[in-house]
Amino acid sequence: FTSLLHLPGTSEEVAPPLQQSFMIPKKEINMVSDMAKWKRSQAYADYMGFILTLNEGVRGKKLTCEYKVSEPIEKLVTLLNTLDRWIDETPPVDQPSRFGNKAFRTWYAKLDQEAEKLVATVIPKHLADAAPEVAVYLKESVGNSTRIDYGTGHEAAFAAFLCCLCKIGVLRVDDQMAIVFKVFNRYLEVMRKLQKTYRMEPAGSQGVWGLDDFQFLPFIWGSSQLIDHPNLEPRHFVDEKVVNENHKDFMFLECILFITEMKTGPFAEHSNQLWNISAVPSWSKVNQGLIRMYKAE
Repeated sequence: FTSLLHLPGTSEEVAPPLQQSFMIPKKEINMVSDMAKWKRSQAYADYMGFILTLNEGVRGKKLTCEYKVSEPIEKLVTLLNTLDRWIDETPPVDQPSRFGNKAFRTWYAKLDQEAEKLVATVIPKHLADAAPEVAVYLKESVGNSTRIDYGTGHEAAFAAFLCCLCKIGVLRVDDQMAIVFKVFNRYLEVMRKLQKTYRMEPAGSQGVWGLDDFQFLPFIWGSSQLIDHPNLEPRHFVDEKVVNENHKDFMFLECILFITEMKTGPFAEHSNQLWNISAVPSWSKVNQGLIRMYKAE
């Protein structure tokens, strides 16, 4: 995948890749047999390559460490801050049902309307034609406005959105850590706020058999961050004290903290898969197992 980030020319010179044409994405996976086609596609190779390159990029690194923050990264954070502000401007409405607050549809309608403009603030002028294509992935990344739900498919759309920005050369190889620690982490904060504010349903959740109701990637990248940690082992993440003391440094523990805030009862009951993972001897084994699981799911 690094080839996606190593574009011709130095980072100083912004050479538009030759003959790129853009199109509005349309849904191509409609039935089970389409999955095989997807797995053989260049898009799948690019997507998985992107996930795995970032997995290596954050290995053994804390969220709080020093890393380069480029202008496109700053602009992406500003975009996410805008989505966050819109949540504040769109309070939940009074309604009979406890879940799926309809105010989410109002919030989503604003994104639907503004997405292309938002994307245009991140990409350079000579790539303006890419905005309508890239914006679709952004719109797909925040949940479904009909069902008022959110799940790992929406998360995958955000990763695809970032992957697209790499493919057109907006994000580069030295942005790797900032992509995960600054942009993706901010995205997670905004999604958690959406999930809480509008009480979104988990999309396609496998209940107790799933890893988590809402996310998957931060567990992969978060376990990579913890590889070779001098004293934190997988068995420690079920310890409340360890989580409270270290969550600001590690994405994985941030996810655990959110789960414990949202769910009641014994951890082993509400998050059985994670409980099982806490018995795995090393973080690198956890990381490899999660990557296998992600591909399968």
